[in-house]
Amino acid sequence: DVLVGVNLLREGLDLPEVSLVAILDADKEGFLRSSTSLIQTIGRAARNVRGKVILYADEITDAIREAIDETNRRRRIQIEYNLKHGITPETIKKEVKDIVGDLTGGRAEPISIPKKPEKLSKEEIADLIRKLEREMKAAAERLEFELAAAYRDKIRELRKLL
Repeated sequence: DVLVGVNLLREGLDLPEVSLVAILDADKEGFLRSSTSLIQTIGRAARNVRGKVILYADEITDAIREAIDETNRRRRIQIEYNLKHGITPETIKKEVKDIVGDLTGGRAEPISIPKKPEKLSKEEIADLIRKLEREMKAAAERLEFELAAAYRDKIRELRKLL
């Protein structure tokens, strides 16, 4: 059993066999509670035949209603498709990968980033950003979007130092 922040699920961190997604304060309006974000997060439980989603809220907002309606629409389409093609849904079974390995792109060592990048010169920071951008693009081309997102986040942190 694991408790994961909603950002990790919404951003697509690949956690195999997620069976329960609970969204606290689902009725609080904002970016992380938009209908799109709710649908993305809810979808993580859809990969498990016993998947369940619990939205904790005091009221049903437009975003919650849209997310529920869209989820039900998609479920109807999937059920019809499965019946038509004789498919019995199964939970995705996937080995749990080393997340650190994912973030290093399978390399033994990630790109070396100093513990205190604020001590680097502007030129060194700019050079590091260029290296990370190349790695980010390469990761995206390999369809390793989680790794690309990790590079993107590090690049954003470094740009604040310029």
